[in-house]
Amino acid sequence: MNRFRVSKFRHTEARPPRREAWISDIRAGTAPSCRNHIKSSCSLIAFNSDHPGVLGIVPLQGQGEDKRRVAHLGCHSDLVTDLDFSPFDDFLLATGSADRTVKLWRLPGLGQALPSAPGVVLGPEDLPVEVLQFHPTSDGVLVSAAGTTVKVWDAAKQQPLTELVAHGDLVQSAIWSRDGALVGTACKDKQLRIFDPRTQPQASQSTQAHENSRDSRLAWTGSREYLVSTGFNQMREHEVKLWDTRLFSNALASLTLDTSPGCLMPLLDPDSGLLVLAGKGERQLYCYEVVPQQPALSPVTQCVLESVLRGAALVPRQALAVMSCEVLRVLQLSDTAIVPIGYHVPRKVQKVSLNPACRPHPSFTSRLVPSMEPLPDTAQPAVMETPVGDVDASEGFSSSPSSLTSPSTPSSLGPSLSSTSGIGTSPSLRSLQSLLGPSSKFRHAQGTVLHRDSHITNLKGLNLTTPGESDGFCANKLRVAVPLLSSGGQVAVLELRKPGRLPDTALPTLQNGAAVTDLAWDPFDPHRLAVAGEDARIRLWRVPPQGLEEVLTTPETVLTGHTEKICSLRFHPLAADVLASSSYDLTVRIWDLQAGVDRLKLQGHQDQIFSLAWSPDGQQLATVCKDGRVRIYRPRSGPEPLQEGPGPKGGRGARIVWVCDGRCLLVSGFDSQSERQLLLYEAEALAGGPLAVLGLDVAPSTLLPSYDPDTGLVLLTGKGDTRVFLYELLPESPFFLECNSFTSPDPHKGFILLPKTECDVREVELMRCLRLRQSSLEPVAFRLPRVRKEFFQDDVFPDTAVSWEPVLSAEAWLQGANGQPWLLSLQPPDMSPVSQAPREAPARRAPSSAQYLEEKSDQQKKEELLNAMVAKLGNREDPLPQDSFEGVDEDEWVSGEWPHFPAGSTVPRTRHSACLLPSQALLTPPHLLVFHPRTSLRPRHLHPTYAATS
Repeated sequence: MNRFRVSKFRHTEARPPRREAWISDIRAGTAPSCRNHIKSSCSLIAFNSDHPGVLGIVPLQGQGEDKRRVAHLGCHSDLVTDLDFSPFDDFLLATGSADRTVKLWRLPGLGQALPSAPGVVLGPEDLPVEVLQFHPTSDGVLVSAAGTTVKVWDAAKQQPLTELVAHGDLVQSAIWSRDGALVGTACKDKQLRIFDPRTQPQASQSTQAHENSRDSRLAWTGSREYLVSTGFNQMREHEVKLWDTRLFSNALASLTLDTSPGCLMPLLDPDSGLLVLAGKGERQLYCYEVVPQQPALSPVTQCVLESVLRGAALVPRQALAVMSCEVLRVLQLSDTAIVPIGYHVPRKVQKVSLNPACRPHPSFTSRLVPSMEPLPDTAQPAVMETPVGDVDASEGFSSSPSSLTSPSTPSSLGPSLSSTSGIGTSPSLRSLQSLLGPSSKFRHAQGTVLHRDSHITNLKGLNLTTPGESDGFCANKLRVAVPLLSSGGQVAVLELRKPGRLPDTALPTLQNGAAVTDLAWDPFDPHRLAVAGEDARIRLWRVPPQGLEEVLTTPETVLTGHTEKICSLRFHPLAADVLASSSYDLTVRIWDLQAGVDRLKLQGHQDQIFSLAWSPDGQQLATVCKDGRVRIYRPRSGPEPLQEGPGPKGGRGARIVWVCDGRCLLVSGFDSQSERQLLLYEAEALAGGPLAVLGLDVAPSTLLPSYDPDTGLVLLTGKGDTRVFLYELLPESPFFLECNSFTSPDPHKGFILLPKTECDVREVELMRCLRLRQSSLEPVAFRLPRVRKEFFQDDVFPDTAVSWEPVLSAEAWLQGANGQPWLLSLQPPDMSPVSQAPREAPARRAPSSAQYLEEKSDQQKKEELLNAMVAKLGNREDPLPQDSFEGVDEDEWVSGEWPHFPAGSTVPRTRHSACLLPSQALLTPPHLLVFHPRTSLRPRHLHPTYAATS
């Protein structure tokens, strides 16, 4: 867009509705197809249900307060891969299926039974039908793609008009241009082709679109010269490109989004040029404006969703709420609901009764599939009617509906109240909580990357392919240990007290001798580092107090006992010299580091151990395994698990951590559909299954939880992610309270929580973390906005456990002794707690001027007005300049009266001058002014006189 011209959509905002406006209680299916799985006309919505070959049909508009009921249409004997409504007939639906046929259905009006047989059947094809779309300008013409074949059909004759050839692989997308003259296709051979079906079956133009052969999609703009493609690049990142068919060799513009395995669906409105990008399995919608000028893809807004997106579709423009400046509406298909998300441009709305919905519209009924009964009035394109009373007359702007966020679903959008939310002007806190649900007091915590002076930069040769069971690096309050990519399992040790740019020369390292699988610092000895290798050995290294200044090749101790590669290392939280390790030999061993031997061995795992965690009191050990089970052990009681329960269904990876003072277990993993999820268990009832399950998004990396026991907050992120989720965990419902997420522009390779003593309590810093990037290490602080920062915020900083001093020795713990950690106050000596701060008396509100004046008479108002004017102008009593002059004797003054002088005339200068000013020039009776000729004409004395003026 021109730099001197701003977009009219720059203030567009996405408005997710309240849950009352959702189409809920549906059961959507997750088909392996890369299509949208939902389509809408001006009257109906069709979507894939959880039964193969069955579509759900629901009205677009609700009838008053009645709940919209979902009807089911049995279309095919196999999975429905794609569907589309006719642009001319709201009740004509085309479906394509894996049973290799295309069917056209005449849907009835509201309250009528769905048809049991299709009106038209096209095919069968040689392969499953993957793509389907009606012609935008001609009734009865549609394009379909099956395998490498693309056909243009005449539905009336049930025959193909032409077949588009020369596709080298599976066709992933086929779409008409807006005028219906051209067809664009995207293929798995990475080629983008343009066809003119009426001229020749071969492609008129072709070019390489995206470097990755995964799902690619197309969308034409309002002009046939430009089209948008979405796909993946070589780094498996979502990629969007804008093409000019007149210069088809290179893309006109491109942009890269996040990394996600789900297909990126482009929803383009050709009239406004707004492009909504929806990724399957994600929780965010991106909105861009597509313009031919640079920048061709201009960001407009983003919308965070409350549930995982399974499909998306645009509502036709005829059904938009134009009276509230709605320019776009997206239907989000989730597992249990359809959520309409409107995009509005804030404009002043004139309150006139010219709603287009009140005017009659000409209706069109396609003759392809005749109707047995006359169509109801709802067949006409309806425009959503917005009552005039819904607009606030005092504001004159269209008000946004309130977004009520469920506490058990992730969303970074906080609840907002507006004039249409149905809430009073001054609701109490209890009524707000009853309407919006409970919220966390940490919900406004903000993650901030600290100043560059605290960064460690110029990191080179990092090993970014550590096993999924490892965090990738480890840190304590003094140092950071990072595995390097060089051979020999080298580990670099960086000093946090010495930030800055590292030299270009090689750093001194620890020569581990085998590839590093995991590493951990001793919590009670900041100079001892435990490193696990692929050779089934654990090496303990001693770092000098001044830091690593030379290459170390000999470890302090080598622990041997495992027979397979080691997965994880965890130090005991209370006892010194106690270390737990898990291995691919399906055992967990408890080591006595003082003696250098394993004292305990835990068994019972049937597959790879993903993660293990000590309980806060150090008496129990929990593990999560690839066999889909979560186990709790008492290592000193026996080698078999004390409890066992169901874990995540997905086998891609998992993590486990104790939360809520050891009463609960939090497990992060994957479900059967590869969606990342959180599972919260009660530690005393593990066999009963999770208390709550929270689905997040679809991403390949395992979520790494970092738990702060003082606040109950947990940080969740994965390797290669750009977002860090923040939740407060509760042992009772609603279990998960969402807080603000931290988002970074580029992906991080690791995220580690530092000890609580590293937080700056004066800035209300709840947590401090280290973020590992590809070439730098950055500290990130999570701070809570507070007004009275001069006081210690004791409500968010309770006494913290002294985790850097042991309570027991290894021998005492192995013999059955237990202990409790000491507690330490984080309050600085020069600060007072906010709980003891004096309460400020509320300022007395002064009455308004109208209220103050209406109690007084007119005379009082007049006097107060005059007094206010005098007070504003001032009443100066300072001496005049002529008072300092030397005058004549008093006996030389001659009194007398002078004739009247007109107002504004010059007074004759004589030895003595006096004049009587006209009465109309004064506010009081005539005054006698006396002047002296040696001074200025400024009056020396002002005497009132009542003498006759004759």
